[in-house]
Amino acid sequence: MNFVVPDFYLAAAEIFVAVMALVIMLATTFARRIARSLGYFLTQFTLIAAAFITIATMDGQVSFTFNNMFISDLMGDFLKLLIYFSMAIALLYGRSYLADRNLDKPEYYLLSVLMTLGMMVMITSNHMLTMYIGLEMMSLALYALVAFDRDSARSTEAGMKYFVLGALASGLLLYGMSMIYGATGTLEFSGIAQSVYNQAANKPVLLFGLVFLVAGISFKLGVVPFHMWVPDVYQGATTAVTLILATAPKLA
Repeated sequence: MNFVVPDFYLAAAEIFVAVMALVIMLATTFARRIARSLGYFLTQFTLIAAAFITIATMDGQVSFTFNNMFISDLMGDFLKLLIYFSMAIALLYGRSYLADRNLDKPEYYLLSVLMTLGMMVMITSNHMLTMYIGLEMMSLALYALVAFDRDSARSTEAGMKYFVLGALASGLLLYGMSMIYGATGTLEFSGIAQSVYNQAANKPVLLFGLVFLVAGISFKLGVVPFHMWVPDVYQGATTAVTLILATAPKLA
């Protein structure tokens, strides 16, 4: 098999956000005196610049790269723009709330950027493993954000509940993916659709796999009837985190 150099231009926004996450981590580490304000402004700059990069690379065509594991299309670009906007507004509204409670720490903004990167990976995925990586990147950042107020027993409890149920949902997702792979022989979304269209898939195994997959995603999104964690987590997390939790991840 010949190695094909991927088209990094299609993933310019994702690469930029990943690099900026490292920049924010290093900058806030060495500039401790202004770390809080620096982290906030660098995060907002990252979101605004990523929006401009997404618009600049938007061509309205469906393109694939990274061995067909990454897809670039108009709908994905539109969803990414909505995520940038919702995250920027949530951080803007939540900054004063966090500052009043001494929670506007640079780690909060770093986790927000990493969560944004995870959502971007989910949106541009054309492969179940890529989708899972993006989902877990987003979820791990959210676990930490929910339990960010370490002095609050309610916040810590909410973070632990979210983590345990999130781990259960991840297990359901992986089990469903394995069954879908066994039924169709591929993890690419287009390949799965083609296998179903050609009636080449093992229907009972595929059906069970889809049930586990939908259940896992529903757990992550808090969809009825898998929403038992939503009241405790939303109540236990700080208001600024709840604002993020209830908006941007639903778009991804």
